Amino acid sequence: MKPYHFKFFLLLGVIVLLFSACKTRKLVLAPPVVKTDTVNNIKAENLMSLKNKNISFTTLSMKGKAQLNMNGNENNVTVNIRMLKDKKIWMSITALAGIEVARVLVTPDSLLVLNRLHGISLQKPFNYIHTFANKEVNFKLLQELLAGNAPQEFLLEKVDLELQNGVWLLKGSRNNLGYQILFNTLLKAEETNLNYILAAQTLKVVYGNYQKVNADLFPSSMQLNSLSGKNKVAITFDFSKIESNIAMDFPFTVPKRFEVIN
Repeated sequence: MKPYHFKFFLLLGVIVLLFSACKTRKLVLAPPVVKTDTVNNIKAENLMSLKNKNISFTTLSMKGKAQLNMNGNENNVTVNIRMLKDKKIWMSITALAGIEVARVLVTPDSLLVLNRLHGISLQKPFNYIHTFANKEVNFKLLQELLAGNAPQEFLLEKVDLELQNGVWLLKGSRNNLGYQILFNTLLKAEETNLNYILAAQTLKVVYGNYQKVNADLFPSSMQLNSLSGKNKVAITFDFSKIESNIAMDFPFTVPKRFEVIN
């Protein structure tokens, strides 16, 4: 793995955790067809059907490979993402040689990043994320997107919801943040688009095929494309192992020799 500047790990950690999805894989489940003659036209009930497809978990673990392309510079790593619902999002980034190069811990109040290659630790309040993303981004939104859920805060009765070619399309806006979610025939999010008009920031998240884990459906792959000014970022994930509701830890200790950047 090439030597990296600290910002690479910071951006990787922040962007990956902001909006995470990747290679095509055979469907684990055959998608049922949504029949228009069984669709209830009452918006509130249709929204509730979509909400009910969101997964619920206490803990969630996703392991696999990630490819990051930032303005044409491409890097391949292995990622291990763990979540403790509403409390922690933890990520370990490993070089293909098996050496951990960075670790990230996000809580509702803070952002912590370890750069092991350069012995540097970053400690910031959560709102530091807004340096890279819209101020509407909060911890729960990150959590929902990583789990492949349609964010609850977008599933409101004031949105536009219509059936197109047998699948639902949802459109809405909030505080200059426009959003659009296309669902698949499983009633799971297939594509999410966010557009922050004032800052010319756009994000497109495409979820790949879903697989069953316990009683829920999780995306086994993801693809992210982000544009902010002249900066273009593309991240792809291919998760080889997904587990939910199991005991797991979230180790994050800053060695004394590390330089701490506040």
